[in-house]
Amino acid sequence: MTAETPVHDRLMALAEELASAGERAGAPCLDPVNAAMIRNWTAALGDAGDWNEVAPPAMLQVWSMPGQVAQKGFSAADAILRLLNDAGYTGVVATNCDHTYDRYVKIGEHLRSTMRFGGIAGPKKTGMGEGYFVTWYQTWYDENDERVGEMLFRVLKFQPRKRRPKSAPMKPAIGQDTAFYWEGAKEGELRVQRCADCGTLRHPPGPMCPSCHSTKRDHVVASGRGTVHSYVVHHHPPVPGRTPPYVVAVIDLEEGVRVVGNVNGCPPEDVSVGMAVKLVFEKIDDDVTLPQWAPADAPEVVAEPAAEGPPADIEIPLTPTFVIATALATRDFTPVHHDTELARAQGTKDIFVNILTSIGLVQRAALEAEPGAVLETISVRLGVPAYAGDTMRVFTERVDATTLKVRGAVSLGDHLTATVKIKENG
Repeated sequence: MTAETPVHDRLMALAEELASAGERAGAPCLDPVNAAMIRNWTAALGDAGDWNEVAPPAMLQVWSMPGQVAQKGFSAADAILRLLNDAGYTGVVATNCDHTYDRYVKIGEHLRSTMRFGGIAGPKKTGMGEGYFVTWYQTWYDENDERVGEMLFRVLKFQPRKRRPKSAPMKPAIGQDTAFYWEGAKEGELRVQRCADCGTLRHPPGPMCPSCHSTKRDHVVASGRGTVHSYVVHHHPPVPGRTPPYVVAVIDLEEGVRVVGNVNGCPPEDVSVGMAVKLVFEKIDDDVTLPQWAPADAPEVVAEPAAEGPPADIEIPLTPTFVIATALATRDFTPVHHDTELARAQGTKDIFVNILTSIGLVQRAALEAEPGAVLETISVRLGVPAYAGDTMRVFTERVDATTLKVRGAVSLGDHLTATVKIKENG
């Protein structure tokens, strides 16, 4: 669907109509805030907080989730989502969720919610397929019509791509002159060839010294530190084992030679000439390990068999039980979080963690880092999916007196990046 199609025009007209309608009644909160739901939520997410009188703030949306029997007509974006679904945009994945907490809700309170439509953007090409980003807001009130919190929620509705057989990654040609280099990579070393007579370093490896023409050679082990000399962002053609876009860079090593490798661990737009990078390793199979690069200040979240980096604040095995249990505890019965076959039919490789769980893990990390703090906002941006069978490592960093940064990483990269604001009088 292009921007000139009748369906696109209908979407834009409907979006304008919904936006002009303003705030309307949202999904009802079927149960009062209660200890049983809080206990299930905290047990599933591993939250050890003391929630005797109030609910965890990240449960805000849980109180109005419809449960297994979906209730139609309560979302400000229902009509837009149905139109997209009918047009072939059947895949859906949450991308952003921002919570604002006016106050924590108390056990026994019975909330109500309202909805208002935010907007639609697209069509856009994404890694999931072509799609539209749809945004809406939900607000919660207590029995006295006092606002207790608000949420911005954004999803991508996309056309699932047909799954192709996974191609085996390309492997380097290993010969007599380069065997030492690849053997070093398997052992976690970046080896640079050196002339055994004059000591000149050279890379790529070769049979003869370009300075003195000696054929005698040995090697040194590089420090693993360097800077980006130049780079390209690869989009096309497809390379087996790689998902574009990704960065291929020429790296200036501290030792004075240059090597080529991918820069991982950050979006392509964050890479720049002169950026400091550090060595990481990517194991392709039992025979080949690739020296790669990551931002010098990036936490060590790298593929096997890289050396362990600083410990995560929280490390969570994403077992199928965890993915399903947390989805149910957040009253999210969307099949992509518990039905493997349906999840794969929608273009993902497996069931994956839902965004209500992700925002709950951000709350858990923030309050474990700052016990007793009162949270004011949580803003989450989702990255790669957190699939069952993976492990999530969560890192927390204090920015200032009222701000924390939280990052949740899985083997594919960053699953979430979040900013948490703490109330100054918390």
